[in-house]
Amino acid sequence: MTALNESIRNIPMPMRMQHLPVSPKGFPIPWFVHNEDGVLDFRVIGTGKIERAIRFSRCWLCGEMLGRHVVFTVGPMCCINRISAEPPSHRDCAEYGVKACPFLSKPKMRRNEVDQIEGGRPMPGIAILRNPGATALWVTRNYDLMRVEHGVLFRMGDPEKVAWYAEGRSATKAEVMHSVQTGLPLLEKAANTEGPEAVAELAKAMIAFHHLLSAEGKIDEQKIETPNLPEPNRASHYS
Repeated sequence: MTALNESIRNIPMPMRMQHLPVSPKGFPIPWFVHNEDGVLDFRVIGTGKIERAIRFSRCWLCGEMLGRHVVFTVGPMCCINRISAEPPSHRDCAEYGVKACPFLSKPKMRRNEVDQIEGGRPMPGIAILRNPGATALWVTRNYDLMRVEHGVLFRMGDPEKVAWYAEGRSATKAEVMHSVQTGLPLLEKAANTEGPEAVAELAKAMIAFHHLLSAEGKIDEQKIETPNLPEPNRASHYS
């Protein structure tokens, strides 16, 4: 068995993830990863994995059965519109992911879109492919499915807790705010493109997000400006 990468060797791995194979670079291969004749691509979702995760209530990372609470690993923009492109995970698997995944634990890392293997499904909805810097673990008991082009999106239920991470540790208020402020213009641009209803929904979502962050102590009151902006018919998701 390939040894774990030195950078993550001292991060405790949940027991339910210890059956996962390890990549040649020493990183656990999540259950969802596409496997084409033994060639793995962390950037591509395996064929049928989303359907199986939904139908059999499987954890997106370890592949085992989920419990009553589920956790979505998302960026701040997904917290604003409460939409995720990926199914949820166990909380301990998600916590390990934000600490061990190079993309999530290294804010300056960018997605490599070169030489992606074929066979995986295209991403549903509309995505902004950025590294958000700060990542949220959205703990909830429920979610709804939204049928869109190329598949489904997940509308996250009300959170019982939201934990923020950056660089593999708890995020600071400044890190969360920087991620919000740098991502929000992209979200506003997309809403303006979609039309007045999308702009109005964004305004409502921003108010709810503002209250959520205030309750968690991540922002001071009046920190985020909300546009005077009605529910779009088109589903979008962002990091």
